[in-house]
Amino acid sequence: MSTPENTRFVRLRLELVLEVDDEGAVRDAALRRIEGESAEGGLPDEERAHAETAVTEDTAEALAYLVDPFDLVSEVPGIELTQASWSSESIDYDPDSPEWDLGEDDGEEEDFDDEEPTRAG
Repeated sequence: MSTPENTRFVRLRLELVLEVDDEGAVRDAALRRIEGESAEGGLPDEERAHAETAVTEDTAEALAYLVDPFDLVSEVPGIELTQASWSSESIDYDPDSPEWDLGEDDGEEEDFDDEEPTRAG
């Protein structure tokens, strides 16, 4: 299936590796955000309790709670965020490993390995 050249939708892929110097500060910021959302009435008590437990036990969860794709694009003129998903995980990071080379396409060829080549005719 081909994509029209003038499609209105764009998928923006972004990967960040963050070094956490102060887990307590990250956790506290996430807890403050949860508290603020609860105070505004946007977070039911059961969901609040679950979120507080998750961000307290896992720094990666706290970061996922703090980083919002909408915040990244909300000031960009001429666009509307249609859909977003994100996740976080603790990883082993070696900046000298070829696995972390930012110049690569991140395995985009792998997405098409099982497809038959398309020929113009």
